[in-house]
Amino acid sequence: MTQTRYAVVGGGIVGAAVASRLLDVHPDASVTVLEKEDSLAGHQTGRNSGVVHAGLYYTPGSLKARLCRQGVGMLKDFCSEHRLPYQEIGKVLVALDDVEAGRLASIQERAEANGVPGVRRIGPEELRELEPHVRGVAGLHSPTTAIVDYPAVTRTLAGQVLDRGGDVRTGTEVVALRNTANGVELSTTAQGETQVETFDSVILCAGLHADRLARQVGASPEPRIMPFRGEYLLLRPDRRDLVRGLVYPVPDPRYPFLGVHLTPRTDGEVLIGPNAVLALAREGYSWRKVSLKDLSETVLWRGFAPFAAKNWRTGIAEMAGSLSTKRFVSAARRYVPELEVGDVLPGPSGIRAQAMDRDGSLVDDFRIDRQGRVVALRNAPSPAATSSLAIAEYLVTEIDRAHEELTR
Repeated sequence: MTQTRYAVVGGGIVGAAVASRLLDVHPDASVTVLEKEDSLAGHQTGRNSGVVHAGLYYTPGSLKARLCRQGVGMLKDFCSEHRLPYQEIGKVLVALDDVEAGRLASIQERAEANGVPGVRRIGPEELRELEPHVRGVAGLHSPTTAIVDYPAVTRTLAGQVLDRGGDVRTGTEVVALRNTANGVELSTTAQGETQVETFDSVILCAGLHADRLARQVGASPEPRIMPFRGEYLLLRPDRRDLVRGLVYPVPDPRYPFLGVHLTPRTDGEVLIGPNAVLALAREGYSWRKVSLKDLSETVLWRGFAPFAAKNWRTGIAEMAGSLSTKRFVSAARRYVPELEVGDVLPGPSGIRAQAMDRDGSLVDDFRIDRQGRVVALRNAPSPAATSSLAIAEYLVTEIDRAHEELTR
């Protein structure tokens, strides 16, 4: 019997989870992970805040809501099995005024519809008991929201792949792919050499480059990936006691991103952020990194103009916060009045690979395309890391369905 060959493009947590799941379902298959960086989890996986999202905000019944809730349980069990940190430190959404307090009811309804356990409304006194240094008129408490080390999860998943005979190739970039009568032809470069291989099925978990690769096999030009950089500050070690758990703002439906919050991590650090500024390159983790190709592709996309027209004021405010630590800290001080500029240190940054449709709307749900023997994860921002093990199950089912249809 001929061995089925699978390729997974992308070595973040979703790609590693997909490869591991493939070997769960097809233990005799050949599974290869292709990652262009020299190590795994170098982009969204290794640069996010480490939060395991409980599913408070997501539209009930959406793919995002379903896979998030499924993924939470799977991730918790995985971390327990492999002795990885999983800390349920809890999360509180803090309302600063009556308008924000009024939004908590609908968020609580969504959370309960999604099956999030223990979510409850709290007043200012109980907020102070939970978070002595945080101030607000009301809050919504999610006691089971947790934090993990996503790069450690990714490495463990990749280790499972290797232990079961799979191949994990770092420093290997996919530069071209196409569907053929015999499978999917992939061209890769590694150490300056190009190699062409044919696989029976390919799953694209390529994050910031998902749309570009998907288009090569005939997928729609939309949605287009828009790279939004999120920048963080760090609390000084002697000020980390300003928060005990996760302190988040109440989402404003008028704005596309959540806003600055405070996030303890499993390594003891406490992040403040992120903001959201348009990156000048798909991997533009600072203002100094500029790609004219990436930037022109962003601003010339037909959806960008309507998005910018609607959100330019927010964009200016976010840019100002990026350029001024004082302004950045002032956003967090609304929740923690004791916070001062001297309490923070420069922190990391990440890029959110956010898909945008041609009308300028940001794609809210996970989006998956199938073209022949290729399944592409086209939109997987937060909570993709939380949902990674559930996403992997879903994608493997899709690729098996495609393989079955094409080999009948």
